[in-house]
Amino acid sequence: MSRTIAVTGATGFIGTMLTKHLVTAGWHVKALTRPHSAHRLPASAGLEPVSGSLQDSASLDCLLQGADAVVHCAGAVRGVTAADFNAVNVEGVKQLVRVALAQSPRPRFLSLSSLAARAPQLSHYASSKHLGEEALAGMAGDMEWVAFRPPAVYGPGDREMLPLFQWMGRGIAPVLGETGARVSLLYVEDLCAAVLRWLDAGQCRSGIYELNDTRAGGYSWDEIIAVVSALRDRRIIRVPLPAALLRSLAAMNATTARLIGYAPMLTPGKVRELRHPDWVADNTALTAAIGWQPGFSLQEGLQRTMGWGGPGRGA
Repeated sequence: MSRTIAVTGATGFIGTMLTKHLVTAGWHVKALTRPHSAHRLPASAGLEPVSGSLQDSASLDCLLQGADAVVHCAGAVRGVTAADFNAVNVEGVKQLVRVALAQSPRPRFLSLSSLAARAPQLSHYASSKHLGEEALAGMAGDMEWVAFRPPAVYGPGDREMLPLFQWMGRGIAPVLGETGARVSLLYVEDLCAAVLRWLDAGQCRSGIYELNDTRAGGYSWDEIIAVVSALRDRRIIRVPLPAALLRSLAAMNATTARLIGYAPMLTPGKVRELRHPDWVADNTALTAAIGWQPGFSLQEGLQRTMGWGGPGRGA
């Protein structure tokens, strides 16, 4: 008997990859899509598009009817004001939880948050992710729920981390953060595996869980550059970008965005995120709860994403 899962954000980077894994694992996937993006869903016997939005409770009710679980992947990552992020990352969560609570039986609920939620003071994005987690925890009642906090996720189809790795592959490494900063990274296949493991593990204690790859303690900029250098078998020039330059570019970006009405990525808040010294995640709680373990190192993930290095799996 086919299991049914509702997915939002199914046409995004993570959502696209997750949907493929779910269908392959035998799930019937009901995917919330806007009319203009429905064509981006692949034709599949296990995939059912549901036209609508997070603001339309009727379409959400259709999405969640008969669902054993819901995975909320949709998220706003670009913008200048709090409202640019809160509409999806906070209000969208609230609306989806309300509809989930009205179902009988209630589905299990997984919200894809961000490690940025750990430091909500840094940016409107980080704050919106933190508020979305609070809304889920405060509204869920006895409905089983989890919020996953991945660090920077990369992989085929990614448009945020890819330009940075491409520059490194050409021999130039723009260093955006402080010298002593450490960051965790996560290959998209590992994130999908964590979701599938949560689904198959049965009941899991509700709460917030961090994820990272096989490197406990994260990476320094020099360690990331060293991995790319080994894969490309070339020297990479380290180019630190001064904080003052990043802040100036971000300020100009924000002003221009307000004038012409577009949603930028590099904003003053994003610069504060980039300059934050500690983005190291810890898998311990999630591993204890569902038994998930990451399978890919940065070297292995970049081999698959960029086509670099040999076919072997390295540490």
